[in-house]
Amino acid sequence: MDGTDVCRSIRAGSDVPIIFLSSRDDEIDRIVGLELGGDDYVTKPFSPRELLARVKAVLRRRVAVNGAGSNDVPPMPTTEEIRHGRLSLDLDRFQARWGDREVALTVTEFGILRTLLGYPGKVFSRDELMTGAYEHDTHVTDRTIDSHVRRIRRKFSEAGGDPVETVHGVGYKLGPCLEEK
Repeated sequence: MDGTDVCRSIRAGSDVPIIFLSSRDDEIDRIVGLELGGDDYVTKPFSPRELLARVKAVLRRRVAVNGAGSNDVPPMPTTEEIRHGRLSLDLDRFQARWGDREVALTVTEFGILRTLLGYPGKVFSRDELMTGAYEHDTHVTDRTIDSHVRRIRRKFSEAGGDPVETVHGVGYKLGPCLEEK
């Protein structure tokens, strides 16, 4: 299997972090890797320090998912949650819900929704969502956000909703999230 097939296979049943490390440095290759669910894409040649920094960034986000720190002692329980209608994000547990149904998201998808929920009613450009969703400097086109939003919509439609509204020619905003579709 090549890397894209491996990524597809992993994403079919897991949200484990995926970093592509490839000699393919064309923009389309990076976009495909990220659209398939990769959390980052590093091209050769690369510096070991850059790779280590990117791995640490992905793992920092993962600590919240696993609920454990570097010494594997679980953090004190908290309720850091943001809500809008039927949509809720538990930031401490890295969980998204539509009503009473949990929706599994990748780190990037979670970041997009966290950004939208931070400012209900605000219309975000693709660039603004990229900045909010990616913790570090990632070299992808702004249209990559379209693919992430498409996957978010697909996942939430299975739970009966659609939390993202398109504002044609501008970008995206948080939808009403009040009733099932």
